[in-house]
Amino acid sequence: MTQSSLDLAALLCSRLCHDLLSPVGALNNGLELLAEEKDPEMRKRCMELLEQSARTSADKLKFFRLAFGAAGGFGEQVLVDEPRALVDALVSHNARVSVNWTTLPKPAVKVLLNLAMIGMDALVRGGTLDIGAESRDGASEIVVRAAGAKIAFDPEIGRALDGSLDPDGLTSRTAPAWMIHQLASVRGGGVQFALSDEALVMGAVLPEA
Repeated sequence: MTQSSLDLAALLCSRLCHDLLSPVGALNNGLELLAEEKDPEMRKRCMELLEQSARTSADKLKFFRLAFGAAGGFGEQVLVDEPRALVDALVSHNARVSVNWTTLPKPAVKVLLNLAMIGMDALVRGGTLDIGAESRDGASEIVVRAAGAKIAFDPEIGRALDGSLDPDGLTSRTAPAWMIHQLASVRGGGVQFALSDEALVMGAVLPEA
């Protein structure tokens, strides 16, 4: 494993830890409140918050396991229902974002999941996430469109997506985008994006051979 691969792995781990810090911290706070609270109604509320935080933590772990790791083994194919369930579970914790699915083939699941994560992060005021993918002419074509009142998109993430970012400048925030670029490039494909005031559109083409 090269030093750049180790650095990318470390940054992806940092991103995972960053996203888990909030729900895990809420679990810790909830347990402390539960230990001190005597009122039955408040204890019931504490338990509800603990259950919600536990579900959020589990959903994020499942998402990152497939998006960053080797969930499902090292084969080329992943069952269609799994990535859909993971994205829908994450979005269910944010009432301001809704997801529309079109066709979803099995290839290039890691790229799709990471593009979906970037799209969700961009919808700071809520909105709609449209996700589509198909196999055509021996390649997987993936499109993710995030549309909302305000789109928050770091230019550094854009440079990581198109490969123009210096790898030495990677952070935990840009590492997933750089991984998408690498996954596409190693297969002879590519990643593009377009940003406007109303929407962020990202696309990837990955030859399947």
